[in-house]
Amino acid sequence: MYIIENDLLVVKIQARGAELTSIYHKEMELEYMWEGDPTFWSKHSPVLFPIVGGLKNNTYFYNNRAYQLPRHGFAREKEFSVTEESSNRITFHLGHDEETLLVYPFQFGLKIIYTLSENDLTVSYEVKNLQNDELYFSLGAHPAFKIPLLRNTSYEDYYLEFNHKENSPSWPVSPDGLIEEEPIPFLKNDSTITLQKELFLHDALVFKDLQSHSVSLKSTKHAHGLDVDFKGFPYMGIWAAKNADFVCIEPWCGIADSVQADQQIKNKEGINKLEKGESFKRQWKLALR
Repeated sequence: MYIIENDLLVVKIQARGAELTSIYHKEMELEYMWEGDPTFWSKHSPVLFPIVGGLKNNTYFYNNRAYQLPRHGFAREKEFSVTEESSNRITFHLGHDEETLLVYPFQFGLKIIYTLSENDLTVSYEVKNLQNDELYFSLGAHPAFKIPLLRNTSYEDYYLEFNHKENSPSWPVSPDGLIEEEPIPFLKNDSTITLQKELFLHDALVFKDLQSHSVSLKSTKHAHGLDVDFKGFPYMGIWAAKNADFVCIEPWCGIADSVQADQQIKNKEGINKLEKGESFKRQWKLALR
């Protein structure tokens, strides 16, 4: 387990999956991350790479060959190395190996940087193409935030608020983890989602066309919460395991296959492409209060 710290925050990240596991605010004596109770969901904040969500029949095709990947890819189960470390910043790295090349025939470098500044945590990603031809990938975040944050409050006392009013449907997820053909009307000139556990009985809320670039977790009972700035991430998932005391706010550069996907990775919705030597950079930022 690795720890970065400043005067206000203590953040813990494990090498397996370069996964954020704890954000503790010293002054407020608050833990913000889900503890990973395996009864509900054993993860905290997995990194989604080189796919987001599921593949149709768990399979994609590239250069006339079939490859299999599990939901959300393999990065979350791999051991990352630490390449740089200071008191308030740490850099993790994952590269291709014999095992990854069997399921993902691309030579890549994935760098994840966690940086603290006062009440903020910034999570930065860099994907680099290390081969002589194109590389295709998706990338996403999956942080789970503890609800309720304070004792004597309930799940239903919390809500999400986008920084713009939205007119955005939610795209339903099939039992196989694929995106259905028809969206369901959801946000109608509204910026808030009241959190109820019933929201997630049929998997995540999936948004493709949000105008907002940030979303806040707030409570009707107190002033504590957090803001997630996800500028540059075109997709957003909101999810919780059944009856669990958390909510995941998931910025994605990519999305699960649709039920009608042709399974060609070049044609996959939301796929990112890098030419030889190119890099892709994104970051999301968490402000705590």
